[in-house]
Amino acid sequence: MTLQECYAALEGDYAGVTSRLPTERMVQKFVLKFLNDGSYDLLLRSMETEDYAEAFRAAHTIKGVCQNLDFTKLYQSSSQLSEALRNGFTPEAPALVEQVKADYTQTADAIRMYQASLNV
Repeated sequence: MTLQECYAALEGDYAGVTSRLPTERMVQKFVLKFLNDGSYDLLLRSMETEDYAEAFRAAHTIKGVCQNLDFTKLYQSSSQLSEALRNGFTPEAPALVEQVKADYTQTADAIRMYQASLNV
């Protein structure tokens, strides 16, 4: 799997990220680091414990990372969740969390497939 194919699988903007980051090697470095970021786990834990300020922070972090890496689909859902949690819990937050879960899974699975193709 190529990095461009990975971006297609996660519904990201490969052209966008490669226009901002100087080399494909640098894009690869940050894409692979994404799996080690703890923001997603923090989001899930915070929602379970009803710590909505921390859930907002986690969603906002995911949004920022996705914006920088042009992970378009996950950026959009995490952005909506971040806004929904900005002032605490809102009734639409649980459904938005479910969308972020689905989009995160799609993104992480695509990155893992890419990583496996590198034999890293």
